[in-house]
Amino acid sequence: MKGLDTLDWVVIALYFLMLLGVAWWVIKQKQKNTEDYFLAGRNLGWFVVGASIFASNIGSEHVVGLAGNGAGDKMPLLIYELHAWIVLMLGWVFLPFYARSGVFTMPEFLEKRFDARSRWVLSVVSLVAYILTKVSVTIYAGGVVVSALMGIPFWVGAVATVVLTGIYTVLGGMRAVVYTETIQAIVLVLGAAVLTVMGLHAVGGWTALKTTVGADYFNMWRPNSDPDYPWLPLFITSTIVGIWYWCTDQVIVQRVLTAKNIKEGRRGSIFGALLKLMPVFLFLIPGVVALGLKMQGKIHWDSPDEAFPVLMSNLLPSGLRGLVAAGLLAALMSSLASVFNSCSTLFTLDIYKKLKPNKPEAELVRTGRVATFFVVGLGLLWIPIITRLSDGLYEYLQNVQAYISPPIAAVFLLGIFYKRINANGAIATLVGGFIIGFLKLTLEILKGNFTEGSVIYTIADINWLVFGAYFFALCIAIAVAVSMFYPAPSQAQLQGLTFGSVSAEQKKDNKASYNWKDILVSAITLLIVIYIMVSFSSLAL
Repeated sequence: MKGLDTLDWVVIALYFLMLLGVAWWVIKQKQKNTEDYFLAGRNLGWFVVGASIFASNIGSEHVVGLAGNGAGDKMPLLIYELHAWIVLMLGWVFLPFYARSGVFTMPEFLEKRFDARSRWVLSVVSLVAYILTKVSVTIYAGGVVVSALMGIPFWVGAVATVVLTGIYTVLGGMRAVVYTETIQAIVLVLGAAVLTVMGLHAVGGWTALKTTVGADYFNMWRPNSDPDYPWLPLFITSTIVGIWYWCTDQVIVQRVLTAKNIKEGRRGSIFGALLKLMPVFLFLIPGVVALGLKMQGKIHWDSPDEAFPVLMSNLLPSGLRGLVAAGLLAALMSSLASVFNSCSTLFTLDIYKKLKPNKPEAELVRTGRVATFFVVGLGLLWIPIITRLSDGLYEYLQNVQAYISPPIAAVFLLGIFYKRINANGAIATLVGGFIIGFLKLTLEILKGNFTEGSVIYTIADINWLVFGAYFFALCIAIAVAVSMFYPAPSQAQLQGLTFGSVSAEQKKDNKASYNWKDILVSAITLLIVIYIMVSFSSLAL
């Protein structure tokens, strides 16, 4: 792997000086209250919202992990990058309910729909989920990338990523995060696009790449008998994870809540859905290109997760290599910054403010900053577990999310679509689901200590995609069954929070918030998703 030269370092330095300049400008703005610090004053337009959604998502698991999938024969996991249709659901289905409720956080929405118990549980579960997935994964990938680019030890790179990101996130709040994310998204997309084109040229073109790795390599749909990626459980579980991540998770939903109104938030989600189509070509294909070049003897890497940084360092010219490296580092930082801000939001508004409701706004902002450091520390401690669950970063992430997401997705979907679900049904699903998911995760980590063929080993060995599908069905059953033993929620409590309780005036306001252009762009996005699904199947190959 080639190192960075002087021109590369100059470009990287100039890029980060620009980011710090933007962050400093934001920090100097007034941020004395929680709405301004955590939701950027709820005053952002659709372009910034959409770019922020994309940048929050495109972090370590994509730059490092998705390219690793392409290089490591894990094409079925491509389906997680075809969730643009679920991003559209955020804007068209979920956002109107969130916006009408006036909430800051997703746990706060559950409190309005159910009761305070659901808010407490989701707050704690979300923080645990962020430590197990977003924080630890992003820091891990940051360490991989920084150490590979700069030739420094992994842990030095990981800690450096945390420190640089933490400075502007803690000081600047949500506004600093979304504005820097917009810049980072543009740089990363352009840089990765150039790398894709140059990579295809180096390998001899698309036809040569298919010949080198084999046409069947690109098939994302495997039979249900496949031990790793059976297509039906893959589709079901990936959809459940997608609904949780894109429609109910604080990190993403917080972006649309920063919008001026429902119209800007919806258009931001539509723009974010369009951007979401790009990772297939920007990160997965370069991973396959890296494999093709390795098979041709032109480059070498030991782990699939090294594919993207190795490809970048070998193909790009001086200067451009530095710019893409800066974009790569910025993507890692933007993903981490998003998690930092969302973690501090959840802890401050859903836990600390509940315990101490009379604290002034300025102290709540300070508390959010302090909370960030504790979450980061716990994320660092979890990193050694990542390599025990999977040999690829991206698969580890989807694996853990399959155990976290079903109860949360079930409660939100039923809460919005089914009026009969009550607070007891919700709390039983969240608590029971969290226990079941955490037990399965624990058994999987400890699987090597169990006797092969024993009951406990068999449970630990259940395919995570199959488990995720059945787990979701169980969560739905728990929510419905428990709710039937208790009275239905009152109409006053449900007003505007479920499909069956939206007033005529609210329906009219919602209809006025979109036009035929929004519908057309959404339809085109759906057609592109279907086209990609067919293109990466045995029908097309």
